[in-house]
Amino acid sequence: MKPLRILLVEDDALIAMVLGELLTAMGHEVCDTASTQAGAVASASHHRPDMMIVDGGLRQGSGIGAVDEILLSGPLPYVFVSGDTGQIKARRPEAAVLRKPFRLADLSGAINTAFAGVAA
Repeated sequence: MKPLRILLVEDDALIAMVLGELLTAMGHEVCDTASTQAGAVASASHHRPDMMIVDGGLRQGSGIGAVDEILLSGPLPYVFVSGDTGQIKARRPEAAVLRKPFRLADLSGAINTAFAGVAA
């Protein structure tokens, strides 16, 4: 897979840092990190990422809400990461979802699944 520009939406600074390091080690670039729903929407508009990695629950707003707003501008692959995947699967059953904690191989597979879903 070619290197991607990824928008990371995560409100826990430590998890955002670790995810950013994992994505960089995979050869991708984190074009921005947002910690709120509004910040994610603004960042997606400004940076035009190739895909998004999104925490389902944010302290300010919702990762699901952010994805809903961002997708109004057109298709964009995304992967949800969450400690509670039930609510995400209930609202977006087609979404690629990773339960925290996860392995690097799981992240790579979820990215591939997200791209396959957009291409379908």
